Amino acid sequence: MAAPAGAPAGATRRRFLERAATVTAAIAAADAVGMLVRPGEAEAYHFCGHTCTTGGCPHPTGLPRIDAHGYPLRAADGRAVDDLGRLVDRHGRPVDERGRALRDPDGRRLPSAPRTKVCRAVGRDRHFHTWIDGSWYRCCGGHVRRLMDCCSYHSTRINGDAALTGYCYSGRTVFCTMYYDTRVPC
Repeated sequence: MAAPAGAPAGATRRRFLERAATVTAAIAAADAVGMLVRPGEAEAYHFCGHTCTTGGCPHPTGLPRIDAHGYPLRAADGRAVDDLGRLVDRHGRPVDERGRALRDPDGRRLPSAPRTKVCRAVGRDRHFHTWIDGSWYRCCGGHVRRLMDCCSYHSTRINGDAALTGYCYSGRTVFCTMYYDTRVPC
């Protein structure tokens, strides 16, 4: 088959189509990767105000957002969740998005699950003691955010690399981090 007019020697329609398909696939792959981390979704990798490489503490819904007492909250809206990641009412009973009781297929209310403080659950699940020691503060979304270190006497942090002192006391080091959104404007 002859090369298209103005094409370099050795170029064929088949080669042109192969290159076009390769470029199209590369653009599609780049677009797919770009969709993984959109602006506003970057919190899935680090939460606002957190600039260190220590990973967030394990949390029932993903991002390690907690209330003022250390219990898990859903990051998107600050609603209380149990250890299974279900929304709960003020009595700790599982509810749906509208606050209605979750029920089994027979209509009985589903039983409550524990609601454990995030840093305490980290230690329990990994079989060592943990403490919330120091904190630091950042302005995030127009409100002051309190970032906290969940500390332990452990030489590695949740990432698996060497633990840092951070804001931990008494020779403890940072195992993981979490945050509390205050109502204080900034």
